[in-house]
Amino acid sequence: MPAKKNEADTLIEVDSKSALERFISLARIPGKSGEEAMVAAAIIEHLKEAGVAASQIKFDDANTRTPIAGDCGNLFVSLPGNGSGPRTLLSAHMDTVPICVGSQPMIDGKEIRSSVETGLGADDRAGCAAILTAIVERLAKGDENYPPAVISFLIQEEVGLQGAKAIDKDAIGHVDRAFNFDGGTVEKLTIGAIGGERMSIQVNGIPAHAGVAPEKGVSAIVIAARAIADLDARGWLGKVVQDAGVGTANVGVIQGGDATNVITPQVNLRAEARSHDAEMRTRIVQEIRSAFERAASEVKSDDGRTGSIEFDSNVDYESFQLADDHPSIAAAFDAIRRIGREPFAEVSNGGLDANWLFLHGIEAVTMGCGQKNIHTADERLVMADYDDACRIATWLITDGASG
Repeated sequence: MPAKKNEADTLIEVDSKSALERFISLARIPGKSGEEAMVAAAIIEHLKEAGVAASQIKFDDANTRTPIAGDCGNLFVSLPGNGSGPRTLLSAHMDTVPICVGSQPMIDGKEIRSSVETGLGADDRAGCAAILTAIVERLAKGDENYPPAVISFLIQEEVGLQGAKAIDKDAIGHVDRAFNFDGGTVEKLTIGAIGGERMSIQVNGIPAHAGVAPEKGVSAIVIAARAIADLDARGWLGKVVQDAGVGTANVGVIQGGDATNVITPQVNLRAEARSHDAEMRTRIVQEIRSAFERAASEVKSDDGRTGSIEFDSNVDYESFQLADDHPSIAAAFDAIRRIGREPFAEVSNGGLDANWLFLHGIEAVTMGCGQKNIHTADERLVMADYDDACRIATWLITDGASG
């Protein structure tokens, strides 16, 4: 990792009061995944007030390529600049999880929370507001004084990173450095993340009267139960450690059956597999499929009939990890140290927009904004951390980008 700097440089300051108001105004707007249009409209108003021309703002049509028919695409802002230095991307996602709809932000000591029984929406309106603050500060100093930058406000992160997956990468173009502002503490840099794959499994049995002639049927529940028990017994559920491979697997949803007097003809399950090694993740998926197929072949009616399996899997995101000497890591370490904090890097066991950005050729470090207890009604934003995130974002597209 980059060596610690000793010079007593300080980051550019920001208007903290305006930055806080910016977050609160965005957090109030309902905008769960697929319903980001109102959030995007508010962001555009902030941009126009700061002096961004309409020609610098555009949407892609990612929402037409996602499972959810969303009401807007990803939003992009171009800051052309004339200064010498690396072209930088700042990114955040506009959507929240459903529990945040109806958020009423209020200050509670040194933190912000919702005054009603909702999530706050700091994940990721704090990231959006921090980037907006950076744009405002840059334009106040004179955009022409700094190297080019591009901003992306992404959709549908909370439902499988769909906005980043379907992004029009030409709207971003080539960047030398990239920073994804999302959840966590300001000191933490996420430089890699796990890969994930989701499975849908339909178990088809044979119906029969459970009291009159149960032997005539094949229970889909029994097939599913056998498969799950087999996977668990052989170490293919939960934390999976097999040979040199490590990953996780979970059967999280199981639905089926309408009555106790019917041999259940169908069960539907949803499962997932994760690993930092794509081959190991694929192996886990294959083991799950094989276990269900095997169970289906073993459970028979009295005349030898068996059930069947319909199995579908889709990669949510591939794993990635940036090199230790990546320029985005070096720049992030420098920025965090300039505000008097000591950065650390880690690899995440959850998916990020950065997973898909990486596959599109955009190698991004993910940085925190001070969010706590995300996806719960006790979600909070630490104001000092958020303020520092605003300062970091500002530095990265102003003095910290200049040659």
